[in-house]
Amino acid sequence: MTPQEILTQYGPRESMDYDVVVVGGGPAGLSTAIRLKQLAAEKGQEISVVVLEKGSEPGAHILSGAVLDPQSLTELLPNWKADGAPLNQPVTDEAMMFLSETTGYRTPNMFLPACSQNHGNYIISLGALTRWLAQQAENLGVEIFPGFAAAEVLYTETGAVKGVATGNMGVEKSGEPGPNFQIGMELLGKYTVFAEGSRGHLGKQVIAKFNLDEGCDPQSYGIGIKELWEAEPSRHQPGLVLHTAGWPMDNATYGGSFLYHMEDNKIAMGFITGLNYTNPYLSPFEEFQRWKTHPNIRWYLENEKGEVTGKRIAYGARAITAGGLMSLPKTVFPGGALVGCDAGFLNVSRIKGSHAAIKSGMLCAEAAYAAVTAGRAQDELSAYPEAFEASWLYTELNKSRNFKAWFKHGLRVGTLMNGLEQFGLKGNMPWTIRRDKPDHAYLKPAAECKPIDYPKPDGKLTFDRLSSVFISSAAHEENQPAHLTLRDASVPVNINLAKFAGPEARYCPAGVYEFVKNDNGTDRLQINAANCVHCKTCDIKDPTQNIVWVTPEGGGGPNYSAM
Repeated sequence: MTPQEILTQYGPRESMDYDVVVVGGGPAGLSTAIRLKQLAAEKGQEISVVVLEKGSEPGAHILSGAVLDPQSLTELLPNWKADGAPLNQPVTDEAMMFLSETTGYRTPNMFLPACSQNHGNYIISLGALTRWLAQQAENLGVEIFPGFAAAEVLYTETGAVKGVATGNMGVEKSGEPGPNFQIGMELLGKYTVFAEGSRGHLGKQVIAKFNLDEGCDPQSYGIGIKELWEAEPSRHQPGLVLHTAGWPMDNATYGGSFLYHMEDNKIAMGFITGLNYTNPYLSPFEEFQRWKTHPNIRWYLENEKGEVTGKRIAYGARAITAGGLMSLPKTVFPGGALVGCDAGFLNVSRIKGSHAAIKSGMLCAEAAYAAVTAGRAQDELSAYPEAFEASWLYTELNKSRNFKAWFKHGLRVGTLMNGLEQFGLKGNMPWTIRRDKPDHAYLKPAAECKPIDYPKPDGKLTFDRLSSVFISSAAHEENQPAHLTLRDASVPVNINLAKFAGPEARYCPAGVYEFVKNDNGTDRLQINAANCVHCKTCDIKDPTQNIVWVTPEGGGGPNYSAM
């Protein structure tokens, strides 16, 4: 049965009414909810706010490096330290290294531009901070529904957004309702705020419906792959923030790494690959594994004898919205708004988005509160983008507006021009660089590219996908329809495999896509949907845009308890 047929037979859905519905329980969504309740409390008023979170709990799907600039958190919750926010490790040192295959050169700190400086910031688990923010929100009276995935945008007769519907539960692979079937519920609001993170399923839909990206540069993304390690105390430097560029990426491919020394001998390390790469044989997962073998990196995971004694304890992956200010869509539309990475507020030059997510949520909340208390509903919250353009966040993003675009000319040119703009001109450049192609359009046919021979994992320092997915705690209800859908089932073999050598088998960091042989020797694409860690890379990088990521049953996916 189609979703519409299910609704016709089992509907109508029950509904609940709120002043504001927030889709996504990450930093942006929770900050929106907290600020709404704060404003109401200051005026002695009531405002009803609900937050829908598709993960099993707030923070379950949150993945970031992460180094947090506390500026916006301090604005939102000035007493965060006394109230127990999990910001335990201040940055004590920072380093930027350029790697060749065997050596590394550290840029003297005196030459680091402001965007690369981290004094005053904290190395954190963003998942832990998200759980703490959820507690603060609930203390203020916000209703949070974890395990409920918003699957459909609801519209008024005039076309304004009026809320969302949660996904049906208990639908079997055949598409038929099973014995435990439950129809979804409608959450209706005067305003609906989309805070789903990078490449949000519903955010993507409203951007298309309302042409919010008209006149913008095409959005640009990266895939960030992260591991959490427990290191030898002698190799652990609490508060060290290390970033690298160069090897294993070639000059034409955007990429870089992070290595953050947290408290308790923990090291968060990861690799970011720009999804505008051209070689279909490239595997972001294998590039990350190869990066760990560099002498300057593996040193932190070894003992004095050169033996790998560090222990990998967690793994995850997530897309990063990295286009910056020139790719930022219009953030408001009739009945709703986009906040955080659903819009694209991340500052790629700083490798930071959490502070921007919190700030954008606050700005949106202030506009929504004014509208609700004035008796308005389902119009455009024009005060939100106006407040953004007058904020320190706009100033910050404007200074780095060219950062990602310069790298279309290669690592050397990108590094040189960003050094000029950020160190020499301090972000006050009189020019703007534009981009004109989405990431998936950069992929070249396999016949024009050289295959990449990646070394086999050793199980100590480097690993395979399946063992990595295991420690992400990814789990889905197995008997549900695949949430990784194909517009045309013939495209993966007839185009992607034939022309591009099947890149989905390499760009996915979780082993979801696998080309296998039929009994007659022909090829088919097998989709292992249960492995999915919800990174959204396939939805972005598929060269034919044939893969469409939709929400699975709520509560499924990874469970990033420490990430």
